[in-house]
Amino acid sequence: MISSPTTYALAVGFLPPDDPLRATLHNEVHARPPVRVRLPGLIVQVAVLNAGIPREQECAHLRRLSGQALLPLERLQGNFLRLSCGQHTVTWERHTEFTRYSIEQALPDAVLLGAQEPDLLGSLAVPPEWLSGIPGRTVAAVELAMLQASLGDGTGLMRQTQAWFGGRPVIASQLGHGHSWALTEFQIGANGFERMLVIAAPGTTESRAGRISQRLLELEIYRLMALRGLPVAKQLAPMLAEAESALAGITARLENKSASDQELLDTLVSLAARVERATAEHSYRFSATRAYSTLVGQRIAELREKPIAGTQTLGEFMQRRLSPAMATVAATDQRLASLSERVTRTSALLRTRVDIATETQNQLLLEKLTRGQELQLRLQSTVEGLSIAAISYYVISLLLYGGKAAKASGAPVNPEILAGAAIPLVLWLVWRNIRRIHATLNGGH
Repeated sequence: MISSPTTYALAVGFLPPDDPLRATLHNEVHARPPVRVRLPGLIVQVAVLNAGIPREQECAHLRRLSGQALLPLERLQGNFLRLSCGQHTVTWERHTEFTRYSIEQALPDAVLLGAQEPDLLGSLAVPPEWLSGIPGRTVAAVELAMLQASLGDGTGLMRQTQAWFGGRPVIASQLGHGHSWALTEFQIGANGFERMLVIAAPGTTESRAGRISQRLLELEIYRLMALRGLPVAKQLAPMLAEAESALAGITARLENKSASDQELLDTLVSLAARVERATAEHSYRFSATRAYSTLVGQRIAELREKPIAGTQTLGEFMQRRLSPAMATVAATDQRLASLSERVTRTSALLRTRVDIATETQNQLLLEKLTRGQELQLRLQSTVEGLSIAAISYYVISLLLYGGKAAKASGAPVNPEILAGAAIPLVLWLVWRNIRRIHATLNGGH
């Protein structure tokens, strides 16, 4: 039993405060209600890329529908809107990269089985200019006719459906336990639309018909969105080949030491910038391709196909046509990631070589500084010895002059003997004072 908003409001008092995202996450499962299709019915769906298309522009286009002139913008905030326009329904559904517009109406009798390639758009409930005025660029456009018929006579039914498709080959599958058939050409017609046909057994409910239509339409849209990664992969192939060759050349020159570190570094930085730019520009597209491809696989599994004699099933067609494209995109994505890793490893090798060269230079510089200090120490010792001799010479000269002055004044002094006797004492005193100065300076440091 689902509680009403009033019941929920009363129950809140029994709970801790809600997480801000609780209601949003809870209601996400109801964001896109299931479709109900009354048979026989016609669904015309157009999917457009919505990059640069704001909701205001899409709302303005929806207001051009009959009876929707006052449609408030707030109703488009939930990414899903179903508008009843009298005898038909228009559904608006916005996704990350594309927006879907679906017109659901009754299928005219003139386009039922037995008709020869009928014009489905001739009885469309919305004017053609409304379709052509949808904001965005078309990525998928599908006419899906759904009707009821007995599935017992498979051969006769297939003959009728091939006439309905203009005699062209079709791809067909039994869905579920044989409760319906799904047929398509996977070809764009002269009017720009693909054409699909669903033949359901009598008594098929509106809910089942809605689920079938939703799976088939989503299958085609997701297939085309997944394939958007293929041109990107093909475009990147020459650049990747050139970058891999350039990286191999850099690695060879790094191994052979045939280029300077600065030259290798400049080349490697330029290559790394190209690879990172490609990664930044296309990583989202490759991720989106993987996601859409997964959705295609899920929708095929949900159809629970069984083959119809003489035809190819939708799943087989997808496996043979879509799988190689997805493998190409996946290989290109892996190739780009691998190239980025190899550039990183080469950068590490070059950085290691530069570090080793820097350490070698530092070691040589230290050796030169050590030798310089040794020479400076020797020179200092020589200068100190000369200084001791010079100072001692001047002191002894002073003593000699003093002795001569004393002798001239009548003192009984022999100046030469006095000076000669004082030489050892003067040398020792001068040496002692210089040592004391050294000790003071070293202690100060």
